[in-house]
Amino acid sequence: MAHRICWRVAAVSSRFLWRSLILPDNCFPRGQFRLPSFVNSHDRFPSTRLIVVRFSTRPLSTDVSYEELKQIVDGQDKAVIIDVREPWELREYGSIPRSINVPLGQINTALRLDAEEFQEKYGGEMPQPTDNIVFTCLAGVRSLIALETATSLGYKSVQHYPGGWQEWVTCEQKNTP
Repeated sequence: MAHRICWRVAAVSSRFLWRSLILPDNCFPRGQFRLPSFVNSHDRFPSTRLIVVRFSTRPLSTDVSYEELKQIVDGQDKAVIIDVREPWELREYGSIPRSINVPLGQINTALRLDAEEFQEKYGGEMPQPTDNIVFTCLAGVRSLIALETATSLGYKSVQHYPGGWQEWVTCEQKNTP
């Protein structure tokens, strides 16, 4: 049903744009898009260009691997790491180094605070809308929700670590002699 609605929107919207096709981001998971079946290698209309317009400001790749996150933690790459777990979870399980704890329920208001208020309440530097932000949690579910919230607030370069704390601990234990 959702695909049918997306394609109807695409069909109606494409009438307003000359020689273009619109594929809404919600039709396909995690920012991936697929060309429709009528677009193939033997193009009948070589002068026609296919223009894909996305309805989301989210980048195509929002996932960060363990290696990429490790580079951020080691200071090789610059990014703000925000852990969206509850404080008791960090006390019980631990946290990724250099991460700032902002519980998921507070993300919406925290990202709207002044820099001084954010620093006072969360003990870290307030990320700017142009900063690279990486959200983490226990297993990657809450961090994806935080990513969507930050994107809706106008943050441009947001990512999440889908493996979460569980993968981090496993990889750190493997890498420790």
